Amino acid sequence: MLVPVQEEGVPLAIKLVTSPRARRHHLDLYATDQPAEIERLLALGATRPEWRYEPDADDVVLADPDGNTFCVVEKDG
Repeated sequence: MLVPVQEEGVPLAIKLVTSPRARRHHLDLYATDQPAEIERLLALGATRPEWRYEPDADDVVLADPDGNTFCVVEKDG
């Protein structure tokens, strides 16, 4: 978990991926305003891939312009 030192910016988690279709990396971005962060990322070129979510999921999966998926997670207050 990478957390900004001065508490400005987005905390970042880097996970080991074991899926047979895995890319080189998978990032989790933590946002205090998840909908606003998702809209910001979509405006920068991210897309919403088809994804099956667990019923209690707190994350939204997006893809970068190269197709690498990443999650935007609602950060606990």
